[in-house]
Amino acid sequence: MKTIGLLGGMSWESTIPYYRLINEGVKARLGGLHSASLVLHSVDFHDIEACQSAGDWDRAGEILAEAAVGLQQAGRRHCPVHQHHA
Repeated sequence: MKTIGLLGGMSWESTIPYYRLINEGVKARLGGLHSASLVLHSVDFHDIEACQSAGDWDRAGEILAEAAVGLQQAGRRHCPVHQHHA
């Protein structure tokens, strides 16, 4: 099984359903006590929101990119960004 890198934190509440659905999918597919092999990097939404409020989209992107690079350096191949959609 491949390890998935998850970039969450837009807010932490919106990351929970993704974690649950991924693990439910693995369990449904493989059965038993199987669960997903994954690494989660949750950014501090306070920092992202501060960038958004200031219109500093470049810095917000840098924060997310730094987190994604960290996951990549951990040897992860998949790195979806999880956001809450109203």
